[in-house]
Amino acid sequence: MKNKKKIFVSCGEMSGDLHLSYIIEEMKKQDPNLEFCGVVGDNSINAGAIKINHIKDNDIMGFVEALKKYKYFKQKAEEYLDYIRDNDIKTVIFVDFGGFNLRFFELIKKNLPDVRTIYYIPPKVWAWGKKRIKKLMKFDDVIVIFPFEKEYFDSKQKETGMDVKYFGNPLVDKYVFSNKLGNDILLLPGSRRQEITKFFPEIIKLVKSEEMKNEKFIVKFADKSHLKYIEDVNLSKIENLEISFDSISELRDRCKYAIATSGTVTFEVSLTGLPVIVVYKTSSINAFIARKILKIKYISLTNLNAKEEVFSELLQEDFTVEKLLEECKKMEENKEKTVVRLEKEREKLGNSGVLPKVAEYLIKIINEN
Repeated sequence: MKNKKKIFVSCGEMSGDLHLSYIIEEMKKQDPNLEFCGVVGDNSINAGAIKINHIKDNDIMGFVEALKKYKYFKQKAEEYLDYIRDNDIKTVIFVDFGGFNLRFFELIKKNLPDVRTIYYIPPKVWAWGKKRIKKLMKFDDVIVIFPFEKEYFDSKQKETGMDVKYFGNPLVDKYVFSNKLGNDILLLPGSRRQEITKFFPEIIKLVKSEEMKNEKFIVKFADKSHLKYIEDVNLSKIENLEISFDSISELRDRCKYAIATSGTVTFEVSLTGLPVIVVYKTSSINAFIARKILKIKYISLTNLNAKEEVFSELLQEDFTVEKLLEECKKMEENKEKTVVRLEKEREKLGNSGVLPKVAEYLIKIINEN
């Protein structure tokens, strides 16, 4: 029997794990001899990856929280390095999670310089400034999933020498567009503890408000375990609120718009044609640091790709029940127009068949090593 070719993979949160699982499924379909192992979540495990560490142990958000777990991540990086060395692994695929993955990459390059390093969905250097580009330049391969990212790196190619690859957005393969609008309002609180705990105080006020008492809300959790983050709130006793663990695709046609914590989920929802009001709140110190460092006008991927506001964004002090009520009223008046706009935005992201192209490219460069 032919020996399996092992590939180490490293992601850090649910969105990255989802993207990684799609790639693992497609690559194993094209080459059953590949074996994936590393830092993964349930989606990648279900796709066939071997867990060295679970992403649930990486549940952090913000600068302060990352500093608190610095020793933990340093120790884990050393353990992963030993595993790569002991198993004679020749390829590592990094997925998002730049804070850890860039440091882990440096450790690999220093100690195992012959290992091929591939960054699939690299850190948002267009948001954080140019310093991280210098680190990305050292990777053997970088693959981006948005046209505005490709444009950004191409504009820097003369000074960096980087030739990033772009095959389209893989989520186009996973979400079907619909122009149908239902009657309910979808609530998406995110997947991290801090996101969920910051989401609900204002949202509960909205759901219980006099203005919205006749509206039906559906709150979708990514996992049942996330309910423990809001044990002090009994959602089941709110008459016009339904709790769901169904997929976005299953819930989409029941809803007329969504209110969602900023993240990959807002982009996923946009691909289905459902309008979104984007919200986000973090600690005061994290917000202060981000405002000093971030160099972007918008935080939602749909707005960034459109280069203008498609979705309203209520951030930090603007994330209040008063502002939400204003935006909900505007959304009722403009939701049909937004659906038309979302269809045009989706067309920019390429046709279906993105995942097979990405997998074919990855298999090709892995076999070269």
